[in-house]
Amino acid sequence: MAFFKNPKYKNLQLTLSAIVVISVSFVYGGNPSVFLPYVFGFDVTDIDLKNIFRAIMGLYLAIGCFWIYGIRNKNYWESATLVNILFMGGLALGRLVSTILDGISPQFMVGFILEFIFMLWGIYNLRQHRRII
Repeated sequence: MAFFKNPKYKNLQLTLSAIVVISVSFVYGGNPSVFLPYVFGFDVTDIDLKNIFRAIMGLYLAIGCFWIYGIRNKNYWESATLVNILFMGGLALGRLVSTILDGISPQFMVGFILEFIFMLWGIYNLRQHRRII
């Protein structure tokens, strides 16, 4: 646990989250007609569906950029970490509900585990490195 207590590494969780979420945003919205059939096995031909995936891309980009901003601007680190906890926790909760209602998806089980770990890591970081107010 000494590794996580080192203030030098407090931004690692946000950095890794930003890299992954920004990368995933381009998979969802970069060219959904090409990427999504390859990755998920369904066609995206309807303009409304393309719009939904590009909107998801925009949300993911905005959140990832906010995490980067929180890394670079210490006044926003706590807010960025809290948003990360809510984002990762929300994704993990959604996957848990889907697992209960729809069954286990081997493709997304790794995502569920990582999102849950990142949520816990964010909670730990917030408790460990929060400024005393």
